Amino acid sequence: MTGAARPGRAPAPRGARSTGLADALHAEWTKLRTVSGPAWLLLGVVILTVAVSTAVLAATRCPAGLRCPVDTTRLSLTGIQCGQAVVAILAVLAIGNEYSTGLIHLTLAAMPRRPVVLAAKAAVIVGLVLAAGAVAVAGSVLAGHLILPGHGFTAARGFRPLSAGYGPTLRAAAGSVLYLALIALLSLGIAAVVRDPAVSAGVVLAVLYLFPVLLAFVGSAHWQHRLERWTPTLAGLAIQDTTGLRSLVISPWAGLGVLAIWAGAAMLAGGLAFGLRDA
Repeated sequence: MTGAARPGRAPAPRGARSTGLADALHAEWTKLRTVSGPAWLLLGVVILTVAVSTAVLAATRCPAGLRCPVDTTRLSLTGIQCGQAVVAILAVLAIGNEYSTGLIHLTLAAMPRRPVVLAAKAAVIVGLVLAAGAVAVAGSVLAGHLILPGHGFTAARGFRPLSAGYGPTLRAAAGSVLYLALIALLSLGIAAVVRDPAVSAGVVLAVLYLFPVLLAFVGSAHWQHRLERWTPTLAGLAIQDTTGLRSLVISPWAGLGVLAIWAGAAMLAGGLAFGLRDA
C-alpha cells in the first residue's frame, strides 16, 4: 500500500522543525539583541579603541631635525591592545552568563545539539566583533591620518600618509579586525571550559596581558624570542607592523596564524568540555 506508514516510525507533527544551525543562530542573535549589555560592550570596543589610539597619536611628535623610527600604522592602531579586553569580556559573558544564571539549561533543552549551540554562539559573536572592529580600526586609522602630519610625520620626512590604498596599511588594518575576532574565539573557548564568568575573564585577561609581561623576566634573549613567537598577543599583533619586517621575531601573517592556533585550540577544548560535561 502506497499510503501506509512505515512500522516503528510515527509521522512527524506538521509544525515540527529540526533544531539546526539556522535555529541556533536565530536564538543566539535574539538573546544578544534583546539585552543591552552586548550593545554597550560593542560600543565600548569602538570608543575605547579609537580614544586610546587618538590619545597616543596626540602625545607622539617627531621634532624637526630628529630621526623618528616610528611605524605610523602600528602607532595608529595602539588602541586595539585596550579594545581587545572589551572583546574578551563580551565573548566570556556570551556563555558565562548563561551558566551563572542557569539559562544554559533552557538553551540546551531547546537546542540539545551542543556543538551546534557553541558554533552558533561563536558565529554571532565573531560577526558582531568583526563589525565593531572594522569601525574601531577605521576610526583609529582616520585619527592617524588627521593627526600625524601635524606632529612632524610628513611625506617630506619619509612617512607615508595613512591610507587604505597603501598595501601594508590595509593589511595591518584588516589584520587588526581579524585579530579581534580571534580574541573573541579564544575567550569564548576558555569560557566554555571554565564556565564561571569572573574566573573566565581573569584567565583570558591573564593570557592577553600577563604573558607578555612575564616574558620580560626571561633571562635568555634566545628563549625570549622563541616564546614571543608563540605568545598569542605578541605574535598576533605582528600583523600591525609595516616597517622593519625583517627584524621581527615572526612575520605578520604567521603571527596571526599563531593566534588562530590558540583560538582553535581553545574552541576545541571548549567544545569538548561543553559536550561532555553536564550543564
